[in-house]
Amino acid sequence: MSGSAPQVALPQLSQARVAIISSSWHLDICNDLIVGASRALKDAGITETTIIHVPGSFEIPLASQITFEQGYDAVVAVGLVLKGETPHFDYVCQGVTQGILDVSLKFSRPIGFGVLMCNTLEQAIARSGRPGSIEDKGFDSAVAAIRLLELKKD
Repeated sequence: MSGSAPQVALPQLSQARVAIISSSWHLDICNDLIVGASRALKDAGITETTIIHVPGSFEIPLASQITFEQGYDAVVAVGLVLKGETPHFDYVCQGVTQGILDVSLKFSRPIGFGVLMCNTLEQAIARSGRPGSIEDKGFDSAVAAIRLLELKKD
Protein backbone atom coordinates (compact mmCIF):
# COMPACT_ATOMS: atom_id res chain seq x y z
CA MET A 1 0.00 0.00 0.00
CA SER A 2 1.32 3.41 -0.78
CA GLY A 3 0.12 6.93 -0.34
CA SER A 4 -1.40 8.65 2.62
CA ALA A 5 -3.09 6.74 5.41
CA PRO A 6 -6.76 7.40 6.05
CA GLN A 7 -7.59 10.12 8.54
CA VAL A 8 -8.70 8.56 11.81
CA ALA A 9 -9.86 10.07 15.06
CA LEU A 10 -7.63 8.95 17.88
CA PRO A 11 -9.11 8.02 21.23
CA GLN A 12 -7.69 9.60 24.37
CA LEU A 13 -5.81 6.90 26.27
CA SER A 14 -3.93 8.92 28.87
CA GLN A 15 -3.44 5.93 31.19
CA ALA A 16 -1.65 3.78 28.59
CA ARG A 17 2.03 2.90 28.87
CA VAL A 18 3.67 2.54 25.46
CA ALA A 19 7.22 1.69 24.43
CA ILE A 20 8.65 2.73 21.10
CA ILE A 21 11.28 0.15 20.24
CA SER A 22 13.72 1.16 17.52
CA SER A 23 16.58 -0.46 15.72
CA SER A 24 19.91 1.35 15.99
CA TRP A 25 20.81 0.65 12.36
CA HIS A 26 19.93 3.48 9.97
CA LEU A 27 19.32 5.72 12.95
CA ASP A 28 18.50 8.75 10.79
CA ILE A 29 15.50 6.94 9.31
CA CYS A 30 14.58 5.37 12.64
CA ASN A 31 14.64 8.77 14.35
CA ASP A 32 12.17 10.06 11.74
CA LEU A 33 9.92 7.06 12.46
CA ILE A 34 10.18 7.72 16.21
CA VAL A 35 9.12 11.33 15.69
CA GLY A 36 6.02 10.19 13.80
CA ALA A 37 5.15 7.55 16.39
CA SER A 38 5.63 10.02 19.23
CA ARG A 39 3.34 12.53 17.52
CA ALA A 40 0.52 9.97 17.24
CA LEU A 41 0.94 8.91 20.88
CA LYS A 42 0.82 12.54 21.98
CA ASP A 43 -2.31 13.11 19.88
CA ALA A 44 -3.92 10.21 21.80
CA GLY A 45 -3.02 11.79 25.13
CA ILE A 46 -0.43 9.12 25.93
CA THR A 47 2.30 10.69 28.02
CA GLU A 48 3.94 7.62 29.53
CA THR A 49 6.20 6.58 26.68
CA THR A 50 9.66 5.12 26.64
CA ILE A 51 12.02 4.94 23.68
CA ILE A 52 14.18 1.84 23.65
CA HIS A 53 16.98 1.29 21.14
CA VAL A 54 18.07 -2.24 20.28
CA PRO A 55 21.02 -3.24 18.09
CA GLY A 56 18.98 -4.22 15.03
CA SER A 57 15.47 -4.99 13.85
CA PHE A 58 15.94 -8.68 14.62
CA GLU A 59 16.08 -7.81 18.34
CA ILE A 60 12.74 -5.96 18.36
CA PRO A 61 10.56 -9.02 19.13
CA LEU A 62 12.49 -9.96 22.27
CA ALA A 63 12.59 -6.34 23.43
CA SER A 64 8.81 -6.20 22.90
CA GLN A 65 8.35 -9.31 25.00
CA ILE A 66 10.47 -7.84 27.80
CA THR A 67 8.51 -4.57 27.80
CA PHE A 68 5.23 -6.48 28.03
CA GLU A 69 6.65 -8.45 30.95
CA GLN A 70 7.39 -5.05 32.56
CA GLY A 71 3.75 -4.03 32.24
CA TYR A 72 3.64 -1.92 29.08
CA ASP A 73 0.28 -1.86 27.33
CA ALA A 74 1.56 -1.55 23.76
CA VAL A 75 4.67 -1.32 21.64
CA VAL A 76 5.40 0.63 18.50
CA ALA A 77 8.18 -1.19 16.63
CA VAL A 78 10.24 0.84 14.17
CA GLY A 79 13.30 0.00 12.16
CA LEU A 80 14.70 -0.42 8.69
CA VAL A 81 15.97 -3.51 6.93
CA LEU A 82 17.55 -2.71 3.56
CA LYS A 83 17.90 -5.32 0.87
CA GLY A 84 21.46 -6.27 0.10
CA GLU A 85 23.13 -8.81 -2.15
CA THR A 86 22.56 -11.87 0.05
CA PRO A 87 19.52 -13.75 1.39
CA HIS A 88 20.18 -12.19 4.82
CA PHE A 89 17.46 -9.60 4.06
CA ASP A 90 14.83 -12.32 3.57
CA TYR A 91 15.70 -14.13 6.79
CA VAL A 92 15.78 -10.97 8.89
CA CYS A 93 12.48 -9.70 7.47
CA GLN A 94 10.79 -13.04 8.05
CA GLY A 95 12.17 -13.36 11.59
CA VAL A 96 11.20 -9.83 12.60
CA THR A 97 7.70 -10.13 11.18
CA GLN A 98 6.98 -13.53 12.68
CA GLY A 99 8.59 -12.61 15.99
CA ILE A 100 6.52 -9.45 16.39
CA LEU A 101 3.34 -11.33 15.52
CA ASP A 102 4.16 -14.13 17.97
CA VAL A 103 4.85 -11.72 20.85
CA SER A 104 1.71 -9.70 20.18
CA LEU A 105 -0.46 -12.82 20.18
CA LYS A 106 1.29 -14.37 23.19
CA PHE A 107 0.62 -11.32 25.36
CA SER A 108 -2.62 -10.24 23.65
CA ARG A 109 -1.21 -6.73 23.43
CA PRO A 110 -0.77 -4.56 20.36
CA ILE A 111 2.46 -3.98 18.53
CA GLY A 112 2.31 -1.32 15.85
CA PHE A 113 4.46 -2.61 13.00
CA GLY A 114 6.64 0.18 11.64
CA VAL A 115 9.68 -1.79 10.56
CA LEU A 116 10.41 -0.73 7.00
CA MET A 117 11.66 -3.45 4.67
CA CYS A 118 12.88 -1.69 1.56
CA ASN A 119 14.93 -2.35 -1.54
CA THR A 120 16.57 1.08 -1.47
CA LEU A 121 17.32 3.91 0.91
CA GLU A 122 15.15 6.17 -1.25
CA GLN A 123 12.13 3.91 -0.59
CA ALA A 124 12.81 4.14 3.15
CA ILE A 125 13.09 7.92 3.07
CA ALA A 126 9.78 8.12 1.19
CA ARG A 127 8.09 6.24 4.05
CA SER A 128 9.97 7.83 6.96
CA GLY A 129 7.69 10.78 7.64
CA ARG A 130 10.36 13.39 7.14
CA PRO A 131 9.36 16.54 5.25
CA GLY A 132 8.66 15.71 1.61
CA SER A 133 8.08 11.99 2.20
CA ILE A 134 4.92 10.37 0.83
CA GLU A 135 4.17 8.34 3.97
CA ASP A 136 4.77 8.42 7.71
CA LYS A 137 5.01 4.81 8.81
CA GLY A 138 6.08 5.80 12.34
CA PHE A 139 2.82 7.69 12.78
CA ASP A 140 0.79 4.96 11.05
CA SER A 141 2.21 2.16 13.19
CA ALA A 142 1.47 4.10 16.38
CA VAL A 143 -2.10 4.69 15.18
CA ALA A 144 -2.50 0.94 14.70
CA ALA A 145 -1.33 0.25 18.26
CA ILE A 146 -3.57 3.01 19.65
CA ARG A 147 -6.66 1.74 17.85
CA LEU A 148 -6.03 -1.80 19.11
CA LEU A 149 -5.55 -0.46 22.65
CA GLU A 150 -8.93 1.20 22.27
CA LEU A 151 -10.46 -2.08 21.12
CA LYS A 152 -8.91 -3.93 24.06
CA LYS A 153 -10.24 -1.29 26.48
CA ASP A 154 -13.88 -1.85 25.43
